[in-house]
Amino acid sequence: MGLVAILFVVLLALNVPLAFTIGIASLGFFVITPDVSWITPIQKMVSNTQSFPLLAVPFFVMAGNLMNETGITKRLIKFATVLTGHMAGGLALVSCVLSTLMGGVSGSACADAAMETRILGPAMLKKGYSKGYACAVNALSSLITATIPPGVGLILYGVTGEVSIGKLFLAGIIPGVIMCFMLMFTSWSIAKKRGYPVENDRPPTFKEVRNSFAESIWALIFPFILIFGIRFGIFTASEAGAFACVYAFVIGVFVYKELTIKGLWETLKNTLGDNGVILYIIMTSSILGYGIIYDKVPQSMATFITGLSQNPHVVMLIICTFVFVAGMFMEGTVNTLLLTPIFLPIVKKLGVDPVHFGIVFMTVVTLGGMTPPVGTAMYSSCAILKCSVDEYTMESLPFFVTILAEVILLIYVPGIFMWLPNLVF
Repeated sequence: MGLVAILFVVLLALNVPLAFTIGIASLGFFVITPDVSWITPIQKMVSNTQSFPLLAVPFFVMAGNLMNETGITKRLIKFATVLTGHMAGGLALVSCVLSTLMGGVSGSACADAAMETRILGPAMLKKGYSKGYACAVNALSSLITATIPPGVGLILYGVTGEVSIGKLFLAGIIPGVIMCFMLMFTSWSIAKKRGYPVENDRPPTFKEVRNSFAESIWALIFPFILIFGIRFGIFTASEAGAFACVYAFVIGVFVYKELTIKGLWETLKNTLGDNGVILYIIMTSSILGYGIIYDKVPQSMATFITGLSQNPHVVMLIICTFVFVAGMFMEGTVNTLLLTPIFLPIVKKLGVDPVHFGIVFMTVVTLGGMTPPVGTAMYSSCAILKCSVDEYTMESLPFFVTILAEVILLIYVPGIFMWLPNLVF
């Protein structure tokens, strides 16, 4: 795999699109391995997309895009503003709460970061927030969508590692809520110190909260409908994705009555583009995955890591460090597809629950999208507000420390969230 690694680094340095970088570098493996047929990469690319559970990904991507066109998003923004607008740095806290609510709608951290920065970012700058702080809050709060169901990353992890997607969805709720409160505290502390303004001059009344909650109810109950349906066998994870599309369409047309023909057409175009990128990465990653398994990389990595420690907590910290560094250079979808088959067997041998590992793993994988030098969520936020990466990086350090604290908490005290999937399933 040495030639593959060299090709990968060179192509990445030349700014070749990531999917093509993976595909071209992977073909290098077949050049130096003559006893493997050249039909194999074609077969792997095709067969890897012929997965019924994988159908959940394009369905949930479409459902998220549909919900953004139906008026659900703006109602969630209003609800988040009612709840937190009276606190220091109100808009920053709105971003944290909105990410938690949007986790059940978009399922994509990058899409969430771009959407929130586009909507909340300009208003934050007008209120006197620094560009770096505004970008950091909007980008890093989107990490919450990594665990709040129905996160696309959790689906990919579940499909790749053959782990119950229903359990992953349920296990992700509490870590997502904990992260929301921790990031809110960090945002509030910075805003209070700098004197950033509040949005509302008083706390909300019960009536205001009730009315805003009622307007957002169709989005808020959506994740619970999915979990209930999967748990009681009403539909599989893939069928849940199809249901999500129908649900979003019905809400947009018959309840809020905001989904137009033009909006539906834009949704279909965006969904086609999003799914095209995701599925092409999945196809090219399958070639690289074959080479990794053929060269027994998982066994070598397992020997190396377990040679450092047999303590499951320490091993998870080592893996998280590796995954975090990999996430600085590769997109989260790629890391999920390539690293899950390598690291999941290692932790399972040490007695770690695959669901526990999946929540920690996907949090760290998604965090890579918020870090320089190639974080997609980071670049989306910085591009929208025309903020330099240096300023973003400096302002994001307190948030990274907060997230690191939560990751350590999840590793060492899994009982705070694992009781829920164990109870229901």
